[in-house]
Amino acid sequence: MTSPTHWAARTPDKAAIIMAGLGDTDEWRAGHTVTYRELDERSAQLSHHLRSCGLEVGDHVALVAENHPEFLVAIWGFERAGLYYTAINSHLTAPEIAYIIDDCDARVVLTSPRMQSVTEIAVAMCPRVQETLVFGSTYEAALASQPTTPLDVEYVGGSMLYSSGTTGKPKGVMRPLPGIFQSDVHPFESMLSALYGYADDTVYLSPAPLYHAAPLGFNMTVLRLGGTIVLMERFDAAAFLQLVEQHAITHTHAVPTNFVRILKLPDHERARHDLSSMRSCVHAAAPCPVDIKQQMLEWWLPLGIAIDEYYGGTELNGLTFIRGADWLSHPGSVGQALVGRIRILDDDGNELPPGEIGSVYFAEGGEFAYYKDPDKTAAASAADGTGSTTIGDVGYLDADGYLFLTDRKAFMIIAGGVNIYPQEAEDALITHPSVTDVAVFGIPDADLGERVHAVVQPEPHATPGPELEAELLAFVSSRLAAYKCPKAIDFVAELPRLDTGKLYKRPLRDAYWREAQASSDA
Repeated sequence: MTSPTHWAARTPDKAAIIMAGLGDTDEWRAGHTVTYRELDERSAQLSHHLRSCGLEVGDHVALVAENHPEFLVAIWGFERAGLYYTAINSHLTAPEIAYIIDDCDARVVLTSPRMQSVTEIAVAMCPRVQETLVFGSTYEAALASQPTTPLDVEYVGGSMLYSSGTTGKPKGVMRPLPGIFQSDVHPFESMLSALYGYADDTVYLSPAPLYHAAPLGFNMTVLRLGGTIVLMERFDAAAFLQLVEQHAITHTHAVPTNFVRILKLPDHERARHDLSSMRSCVHAAAPCPVDIKQQMLEWWLPLGIAIDEYYGGTELNGLTFIRGADWLSHPGSVGQALVGRIRILDDDGNELPPGEIGSVYFAEGGEFAYYKDPDKTAAASAADGTGSTTIGDVGYLDADGYLFLTDRKAFMIIAGGVNIYPQEAEDALITHPSVTDVAVFGIPDADLGERVHAVVQPEPHATPGPELEAELLAFVSSRLAAYKCPKAIDFVAELPRLDTGKLYKRPLRDAYWREAQASSDA
């Protein structure tokens, strides 16, 4: 049941993809639909065209587009041709896009009219690219001459996505192709069916950018199972609830930032929508503040909406999972191991007992490599020869084997020799009614080496300034030990949070360190 051809034969006129029509422009009206027949025929045409360009199983292509109705059609074309495909963040600059296109060895690049200009500038820097196709123009011409029937043999391709670069230069995450045919059951199909009840009656609300690993994987699995996707061009909290009611949504995938923004809607807005169709909400991508998840569970569990959580990275070296009910007895946990075996190691590679904080590794998990970067691949592996790998997170296990994340290792603050994990202060501050978003990190301190600092994006009703700063400092001080609390707070109009929910903290932190360096050099 994994191929569009199967569903096109059974339910040709069923909606595979419905555009929510809530983007920044009216380019896609609400309800614009791609049927399973169209998905099957157009993706088959693209796979034939890619073969005609000389691309064989295991070759590389790239896609630069916003959440566009043809995005998933193109991904299916790549899949059916057995290719590695790299979906690229549509907010990047031309040089950043060029770096990824060139590094991933893409021979064909697809893009949208909205992204055409920046993509063409980027492709001009990439001599290995044979062809660039634009949805609605050259893409249509390329497909028109190709048959709508499947390739003679359809191996399953796979993504090779790039890390967000929040802690360094983006890295291509290469995993082995599944080694199966389109007619075989894909592992993700089995997993989502078993864990969350995904099936052909699923109506899936997709609020996240498709270039990110989890949304892309979930959407492709919905299509493998014959469900319907309602695709938002961007997340909007009020629109999210409206769409659940309008389309009788059964399943969705969220990030903690989505929860925060939904909870901060006025009470009447939250209460006026019928959410009775929803069965499952899965969340991941970043640790969820305990208070925020508690509020979501108190609201949605009585409505029969399961709130499940998993932890894993694009690398898929391991995976944890936790049901909402289990979370209530282990608040703050991201669950027990579902794929791989969790190991917590100190800086010397020694395994730590329950309750002690260290780097999170998975043994016996999935295989991956950072493309064309053996040094980074080696750096992600434990030195003990067990094959254990890490994606850079820090945390601990409790006595029952539940994993708790404390932060990214790269963002740990060392003040006077004490390790401080800024996530704790962020989780506290985000619950204040005057805070829309927050970043906490270390800045230079002549005495301690680093001190804890916060940057806050205030709610529209809040006035940034000394009074609000004092109120927030008192608020966090009432919840955390003094050494974990920010010593000062700056305010900005908007924090650089990626559409995937991840905070792009590195440039914020780097600006303070550059300023300190410039002052010392003066």
